[in-house]
Amino acid sequence: MPLLQVRNMTHFFGGLRAVHNYDLEIELGQVRGLIGPNGAGKTTIFNLITGIYQPTEGEVVFNGQNLVGLQPYQIAAMGVCRTFQTLRLWRHMTVLDHVKLAHYSKIHYGLLGAFFGTGQRYREEAEIEEMAYNLLEMVGIRRVAEQVVINLPYGVQRRVEMARALASEPQLLLLDEPTAGMNPEEMVEMMNVIRQIRDELGLAIFLIEHRMKVVMDLCDTIQTLDFGEVIAEGTPEEIRSNPRVIDAYLGKEGIA
Repeated sequence: MPLLQVRNMTHFFGGLRAVHNYDLEIELGQVRGLIGPNGAGKTTIFNLITGIYQPTEGEVVFNGQNLVGLQPYQIAAMGVCRTFQTLRLWRHMTVLDHVKLAHYSKIHYGLLGAFFGTGQRYREEAEIEEMAYNLLEMVGIRRVAEQVVINLPYGVQRRVEMARALASEPQLLLLDEPTAGMNPEEMVEMMNVIRQIRDELGLAIFLIEHRMKVVMDLCDTIQTLDFGEVIAEGTPEEIRSNPRVIDAYLGKEGIA
């Protein structure tokens, strides 16, 4: 069974159909891409998978369990985590604290351990801090661990968000435009980070991206969405040459 299966997912906002009969399967270790024009429904699909919205119809099954009806924090605890199109960081919190905080849902020492400062608490806190430093090393920003986010360049803040998502130990990571706003050098660095995460952690990764170099270089398979419907699905080579994709998206946006 695939790690994630989405079957016949449809969603309406009032009388507007935003997503129609959407299907998806993702395996561990796979990188899948979702492309399409602005307003096609890409981020809505992420919101439906992660519980921000509830589908009007259809199923979202993760590790054999239906996610429909669960709250976002419950879905995250099961191993589905995401980043957002716009940064959602605490501007005056340090990089290290961002990552540590994301892991606190998994602590075991409880309220009494926190209040009395038990040995278990100190052991777990040390383990969490080591984990946070390791993740910051993986995404290439350990050197700024003690700095507050507001003082960091945009590209580094994007990496903070990714490390924070990884701290919750996901099996499936959803990345909503991970290179948005980056210069070409930052874009290449982020692509290398995504490859390293896939290779070292064995995650499934599902990403939305407008920069075609990122999608074509990283993804095993790509879906193209237009007006809430998948109009094409295949390898990067198949998508690049698909007439419907060229007409709906690539011919307008270009491959850059």
